Amino acid sequence: MTHGSGLRQLLPPSLIGYRLKWLRGDMVAGATLAAIAIPECMGYSSIAHVPLEAGLYTIILPAIVFALVGASKLMVVGADSATAALLASGIAGLGIAGLAPDSREWLMWASLIALVTAGILFGAWLLRLGFLGDFLSTAVLVGFLTGTGITVLTGQVPGMLGVEGTEGRLTERWWYLAKELPQVDPVAIAISVTTIAVLVAAKRFTPRFPVAIMVVAVSIVIVKVADWDIPVVGAIDGGLPPIGLPDGMSWSDIPKAATVAVGAAIVILAQSAATARGFAQRHGETADVNRDILGLAGANAIAGFSGSFVVNGSPTKTQILDEQRARTQVANLTMAGVTLVVVVFLGDALADLPHAVLSAIVAVVAVDLIDLHALRRIWRMRRVEFGIAIFTAIVVMALGVQDGIVTAMAISLLELVRRQYRPERFVIVVDEAGTRTYRKAEPGRQSLPGLIVFRYDADLFYANASRFADDVMELIRNAPDPVRWLVLDCTAIGDVDYSASAVMADLIAYVHSHGAHFVLAGIDPELQKTLVTEGLLADLDPDHVYRGVGSAVRAYREAYPGAP
Repeated sequence: MTHGSGLRQLLPPSLIGYRLKWLRGDMVAGATLAAIAIPECMGYSSIAHVPLEAGLYTIILPAIVFALVGASKLMVVGADSATAALLASGIAGLGIAGLAPDSREWLMWASLIALVTAGILFGAWLLRLGFLGDFLSTAVLVGFLTGTGITVLTGQVPGMLGVEGTEGRLTERWWYLAKELPQVDPVAIAISVTTIAVLVAAKRFTPRFPVAIMVVAVSIVIVKVADWDIPVVGAIDGGLPPIGLPDGMSWSDIPKAATVAVGAAIVILAQSAATARGFAQRHGETADVNRDILGLAGANAIAGFSGSFVVNGSPTKTQILDEQRARTQVANLTMAGVTLVVVVFLGDALADLPHAVLSAIVAVVAVDLIDLHALRRIWRMRRVEFGIAIFTAIVVMALGVQDGIVTAMAISLLELVRRQYRPERFVIVVDEAGTRTYRKAEPGRQSLPGLIVFRYDADLFYANASRFADDVMELIRNAPDPVRWLVLDCTAIGDVDYSASAVMADLIAYVHSHGAHFVLAGIDPELQKTLVTEGLLADLDPDHVYRGVGSAVRAYREAYPGAP
């Protein structure tokens, strides 16, 4: 091993190939990101019902650990609105007597859940289970984030109106707000409206400018100078992140924490994998999702050990880095350094931040979770998936974020099973010129007189085999001409399990009993090996296995010259 290759192995994966000329750009991008992330993470603390400094801690040590362990060159790791909402909903649902939001005991549970989440992610890394995130479909994820956005937005309305909020189901919180409307504070409303207007305008006209931190700074100065008597966030217990096990935790608490951590891990796997892949592909690179899972496990572990809560890969913050032309994780290391300076030296100044400003910042973040553009695209492209997205959003709002993610996962798996159970089925119609057209497989349809080319777009397994056989038999019974050849286009069939092979053997016998030949086309070597092992090819004429549909149709025409 050369000296250079030895040093290369010691470098964090995300920093391999680093060039000194990138340093200035990365540092500027990181400082800009810190200016945006600091107020956002304070807002995520509010969503999770933990002290504000806990949110800031999520973009210090966790960000550093991921930068040194993970593979993604850009992905930003820190507090996230979806996991913060899931955390709040999950802890509230533990049913622990006397456990109150914003208490030290609540923070203990939040930190413990981060540690358990780290353990789950570490197990996923060992078993190379990064693919599990793929089982949360885009439609379900859009619906989940939409429901989460509406839930989070509802939680911020009391702060923007200057009234006390309440916990409970979404309908209960809306009803409580309706009763509190006569008590609203005009000053809080004015501050909230102004903050939202400034943030929305900045997002449209100067998206790269860190307006949120400017709004925070200006509002703090105004409160101090004008001596306004309005609700503020209060003293922040700043300083260096504490290191150690969560105060008051017991090993017997881990099973309860796991009920929330499983949902958090699922969201992290789905969202982080999509973020890492998306930005890597944008720059012509390959994402190492499994190494990123290890980085996320380390980030969540250090979050739990440093008085913080669950962290996740953030697509919005990563987008900011990309827009700022950052190249590597040096930008995130810079963000962590800037945040550390703010927490240690400027924590007292943040105490005068008005609640209305913080609530308005979080409300804007919550609205961003509601991706109307994606919902419109899903509606145009696939109505069934749009219905799934809306149903998922309703479940999240009705049952809470924690139950929502479990339901979302179940819906994704049911949709996968549905597609395999009822896949697309076609009869490939061939005209006189030999042009092939895919038509929906319906009784009475044939490819040529005496020929049916049937395409089935799924693997054959125990659940769909009988339906597959019924479809073929119905086509044969209702064919306009007596069927001579039934050609099965195997292009989309990758496997036939034992149960399906038994059904297929009976189907071959049925086809032969009607005086027709059962023909295979487009069979790949692996499927052919499976069919040989299961004894299915022994029931077929060896000459009736073709490389593709075209060669099968030509062979049919040669066998029956009178066919058009």
